[in-house]
Amino acid sequence: MYYYLIIGLQAYCIYHCFANKNQNYWIFIIFFIPLIGSVLYLFRRVFQKQDNEKVQENNTSVIKPNKKITDLVNKLKFSETFKNQTALADAYLEAGLHDLAIENYEASLTGTFQNDFYMISKLQEAYYFSSRLEKAIVYAERIIDYPKFKQSRACFLYALALEKTGKLELAETYLAQFDAPYSRYIERLELAKFYIRNAKPDEAKEILKEIGKESKGMSKVSYQQYKIPINKAKELLDSGL
Repeated sequence: MYYYLIIGLQAYCIYHCFANKNQNYWIFIIFFIPLIGSVLYLFRRVFQKQDNEKVQENNTSVIKPNKKITDLVNKLKFSETFKNQTALADAYLEAGLHDLAIENYEASLTGTFQNDFYMISKLQEAYYFSSRLEKAIVYAERIIDYPKFKQSRACFLYALALEKTGKLELAETYLAQFDAPYSRYIERLELAKFYIRNAKPDEAKEILKEIGKESKGMSKVSYQQYKIPINKAKELLDSGL
């Protein structure tokens, strides 16, 4: 069995080498050193190449952000499906083209998808970042009774929109829902800023101190993940508010 596995691996690697027009010397390595040669070939010419291509694709998206959108526009023209329209709307939102994102999200809110949580929450986000706060609030309140709303990004943006429209008490209620230890550092930092903006320095200090205390017991991976809000919390606390 072991012998046949090596032969199968060897055959695959030689076929892949021919099909992808890789250097001929790989064939000799695979043929004369079956196991080591095949494993080496897979690592260097298959797995590593895939990783490089993925990095290159991501870099292309950064350099030419419109290419992704153009491809999605063409895809939607070819097939007007909910999935394609949602993908295009998401791409517009990611690119900061809020009006186009809104247009596509609203066009998708039909039929069985008219109460879709994801679509409404993304539409609310697009309205929030286009500074149409009343609209953002209206769409947030369409999904406010969904169980997953409470800890969602939609809830967070809803709270911020409420504050900006003068509904401070309600905004605090929703922002305070994110004040849980060892989690939600971005939202908790924003809650502390809310308290600072609204003349509640003691409440702000308490949250900022908790964040600083929690950061001391974090693993390196967790600290790197939340480094930005943790450092901003420390800066705010050191500033004396």
